[in-house]
Amino acid sequence: MTSSAWQTSARVALFGMIVNSIFAVAKILGGVFGHAYVLIADGIESGLDIAGSFVIWSGLKVAARPPDASHPYGHGKAEPLAAAIVSVGVLAAAVGLAVQSVREIFLPHHAPAPFTLGILIVVIVIKEALFRYANRIGRDVESTAVQTDAWHHRSDALTSAAAFIGISVALIGGKRWQSADDWAAIFACAVIAANGIRLLRPAFYEIMDTAPRKIVKSVCSVASAVPGVIEVEKCRARKMGLDFYVDLHVGVDGNISVHEGHEIAHRVKNAIQQNDSRVADVLVHIEPAQERVGT
Repeated sequence: MTSSAWQTSARVALFGMIVNSIFAVAKILGGVFGHAYVLIADGIESGLDIAGSFVIWSGLKVAARPPDASHPYGHGKAEPLAAAIVSVGVLAAAVGLAVQSVREIFLPHHAPAPFTLGILIVVIVIKEALFRYANRIGRDVESTAVQTDAWHHRSDALTSAAAFIGISVALIGGKRWQSADDWAAIFACAVIAANGIRLLRPAFYEIMDTAPRKIVKSVCSVASAVPGVIEVEKCRARKMGLDFYVDLHVGVDGNISVHEGHEIAHRVKNAIQQNDSRVADVLVHIEPAQERVGT
């Protein structure tokens, strides 16, 4: 993967961190002066998103480092590792905020101020737009970390929408419904936790080198079409950051020379990499297909 992909991913994470910083301050101040705990909780969640975006950004910077003697396959695992750390942080935040929200339901407090709704409208619109932008970039470069960061923005938009509904109910319903914003905060925590679990799964799969089936299928198809290849088997692939590393066994005519087998291996490697630029390296094992058929 080109360095521009890494740079784009890092810029998206850095921009998200700046936006989250602004919104965290606005929400917490609005919640304190507007007597809306759900807005304070939402602001704290945005504050955690700042830390999350920083982890994502740091992970991408480390993952972009070239291979060295200690890391011959590069530093790509830093990317899903960063995504996993952020996902666990999201789950922890959801639990902590839920506990505090339950406590607030049983404590007397003022009705939320109407101006807090204006803050939430701005947050919802901008965060949803930021989610769409970051998610598109993340899918284009196939970055687990960037897509995790994108869903952070969607999560923030959903929690802000829940806060908007809760505060609206509290304002319209009067004293009897003053705790509606606290119930909205609990709902927001459930949404945050669900997103945390959903985001942790792909990061965990990538750390565990789960086979990327689409890449394996594509590699086998391309390799089979190379002249001189009789069969393809034992194709393995794994994702390292934004790149893929492939290992496959190719069956050729057992009567050809070593030199000819070597040339076929090079053609297979070139064909695979030309078909998909995300494939950083291909290790081709040449074996005599006729001998295997006869055994």
